Amino acid sequence: MNNYLLECTDFLSLQKERENLIKENNFKDATISFYDLEENTLDQVLEDLDTYGFLSNKKVVIIQNIENTKYDEFKEDYEHLFKYLENSNPDNLLIIEAKKLNNTSKVTKNLKKLCNYKQILLDSTSYIKEALKGYKIDSSTISLLKEYCLDDITKISQECEKLKNYKIETKEITKEDIKELVIKKLGDSKDLVFAFSKSLANKDKKDALKKYRELISYNIEPFGIIGLLASQIRIIYQVKLLEKRKMNNKEIADTLEEKEFRIKKTKELTNLYSEEELLLLMQELSKIDLQLKTSDIDANHLIEMFILNI
Repeated sequence: MNNYLLECTDFLSLQKERENLIKENNFKDATISFYDLEENTLDQVLEDLDTYGFLSNKKVVIIQNIENTKYDEFKEDYEHLFKYLENSNPDNLLIIEAKKLNNTSKVTKNLKKLCNYKQILLDSTSYIKEALKGYKIDSSTISLLKEYCLDDITKISQECEKLKNYKIETKEITKEDIKELVIKKLGDSKDLVFAFSKSLANKDKKDALKKYRELISYNIEPFGIIGLLASQIRIIYQVKLLEKRKMNNKEIADTLEEKEFRIKKTKELTNLYSEEELLLLMQELSKIDLQLKTSDIDANHLIEMFILNI
């Protein structure tokens, strides 16, 4: 069965595993097609899988970001894909890649059943030691490098190359080298929006302003920040309503087609807001969005005034 489902948050690790699969299955001379489902559609993938190669019978078809599509929106295409996987073409090597799968979704359950599933677990400490073999580096310096890179193997790889070139003469890497050379990686903007929402709910204007300015440092446009915040407030409101129906996390996640982890995190905020406050916040954000689209008023000023008026 030449069908694989890979789950991993790191690009380099996925790339390495992909290359191994192509080599192990003797598809080195095959044509390779990439389909990112944030840019391509599933029916394009299916058309490729269902047609014969032009120059070679063997094909490698790689699907990326499959976790960002929902079964209900592409039901016909997904049923077609499941049918293909039940009786796949041996001349095709299909590799489906995901950063984080929702184990409760129908798509994930079917893919795990019909594909060879592999979760690639990362060990950044071992990676750093191997990458910096021949260089002196203590455990506390390794921990600092991991902290600066947020355990992202791709970034760690890039920074290790930089550090090796910089300290090629002394062959010793210190904490001072990390602080001087390594650019700190920012965390997930969604986590920051969650923290921003919590500050607003606690009426902590100082912290909310700080979190807003951190979001700006992600190079997210004010429109984008308004959209992220509106999305967060909306899901808090939805979860709050569904909680009243005595629904558990899984039931709420299934109803809203969200990951159970996000529902669990959102529940940390529902008790901080009343339904009226949430509705009022959504109305205020809609007003700001309209003002940004219909006037030349400074976006940062509008958002900061919104924070100061909570």
